[in-house]
Amino acid sequence: MLPIRLILFAGIQALFALGFFFFGDKQAWNSSANWWPMVVFIANLVCLLLLVRFYKEEEDSFWRIFKFQKEFVGKDLLAVLGFLVVAGPVAFLPNMLLGNLFFGDINNAVALFIRPLPMWAAITSIVLFPVTQGLVEIPTYMVFVMPRLEKSGFSRWASILLPTLFLAAQHIAIPLIFNMNFILWRFLMFLPFALLIALLINWRPRLLPYIAIIHVLMDVSTAVMLLPLAY
Repeated sequence: MLPIRLILFAGIQALFALGFFFFGDKQAWNSSANWWPMVVFIANLVCLLLLVRFYKEEEDSFWRIFKFQKEFVGKDLLAVLGFLVVAGPVAFLPNMLLGNLFFGDINNAVALFIRPLPMWAAITSIVLFPVTQGLVEIPTYMVFVMPRLEKSGFSRWASILLPTLFLAAQHIAIPLIFNMNFILWRFLMFLPFALLIALLINWRPRLLPYIAIIHVLMDVSTAVMLLPLAY
């Protein structure tokens, strides 16, 4: 499950590109990159099915991980508040600083990422992309993979760092553009935030439901950026 999302993102985008190519698009790969929200949605559905299956094989329920533990709500809300104070700069600053470093202006980086889609696809993406991301992205790396790595004999830090690296690395294929500056920007901008999430979930796994909600809201704000370019 560590590399599966990166593979799915690249593979599904390749299928989109193949479709555009068959319909005579001479810039099929570039056109396929526009559809990254739908690529992510499809990949998330695959990951969701896998997670449900794997938990079932362990005689457990995937949906259990989203259960709030009522007896700890007060303590957990305080922990989440502290997380938000730290997470804001950790999530925002690398994006801005690295975008300016690699592209001279963050807006040039954003222009490669936020691309035009038909209005129906942009509107649909505001729901499908964030909700499925909240359901599977952090659960895949930090709730499913991380503890199982440690149980398999990896050290605690290796079990934290490997999911962190893969969570950050998957973003190079959202969308996959063969531009080294873009690839580095997409990877490095998420690395500090991914590590923060890994440390938080490793410390207190029961915070996942709160983090999933925050994650959905963050991705909604990203998806809304598609609307001004929709046609």
